[in-house]
Amino acid sequence: MARVLYSRLAVIGCGLIGGSVVRAARAAGVVDEIAVAEINPAYRDRLAELDIADLLTGDAREAVSGADLVMLATFPSALEDVAREIGPHLKPGATITDVGSVKGPVGEALSAAAPPGVHVIPGHPIAGTELSGPDAGFAALFRDRWTILCPRPSADPGYGEAVSRLTAFWEALGARVEAMDEKHHDQVLAVTSHLPHLIAYTIVGTAAHLEEVSQGEVMKYSAGGFRDFTRIAASDPTMWRDVFLLNKDAVLEILGQFTEDLQGMSKAIRWGDGQALEDLFTRTREIRRGVIAAGQESAEPNFGRDKGRTS
Repeated sequence: MARVLYSRLAVIGCGLIGGSVVRAARAAGVVDEIAVAEINPAYRDRLAELDIADLLTGDAREAVSGADLVMLATFPSALEDVAREIGPHLKPGATITDVGSVKGPVGEALSAAAPPGVHVIPGHPIAGTELSGPDAGFAALFRDRWTILCPRPSADPGYGEAVSRLTAFWEALGARVEAMDEKHHDQVLAVTSHLPHLIAYTIVGTAAHLEEVSQGEVMKYSAGGFRDFTRIAASDPTMWRDVFLLNKDAVLEILGQFTEDLQGMSKAIRWGDGQALEDLFTRTREIRRGVIAAGQESAEPNFGRDKGRTS
């Protein structure tokens, strides 16, 4: 039987990730009570129908009252304001964390808002789909996926225990957990997630322009590779706007390296250097095989998933 790790979990924002955390925590039996704060009235209405929380409110301050784990799953651009709003209402000894893919600015914002005695542990579950909204979440989203925690320097003697408990929470949800420095996290994610999304958005935008020129043939004859790009480019535009602006230094650095590599590819094609092309394609194929071997292909949504509480 699962061990209860937190008496009250408060999740602020209940789309894909927040909704999946709620479902997974309920299924794992690691919390006694779940409170959800969702500012979007339409989302709140749907969440009420799904009945996945013990308390559903539009007021984040109400949701965090008495909570010993507070998880922010809002748009990145809203996180600082939400943290400032709930800060005075956080329970002494509580842990506050998040689920975003940029950690440096988030860690600073959470630490600035949290009162003494509250444990700030930024986090990032590396899992998701292109779907969004209350119906997008499912309990198995984090299974066998990495969750990165970015503990901050702290003189609080209870901080280490707070990190251990949050680690156990994510492991109970099926995740593999690793600790990482915030800056290093943002550099790694700029390569593995942020740049691929930027490329996908750009390629699909280019195709949309060519669609007009080719009288519909781009979409009509799109192959699997292009469909993969359109799946990535279907991700939430507001969230990704925020990600690129918050992690702009790391993204621009990696984008510069990518541009140089792309120019090298252009030269190889222009000068007929087939060996250079084949060498690159061989190396990248091995990387793809390594990704599959590590079990890090994107989780696909379970369309037969739970529609309410899981006992």
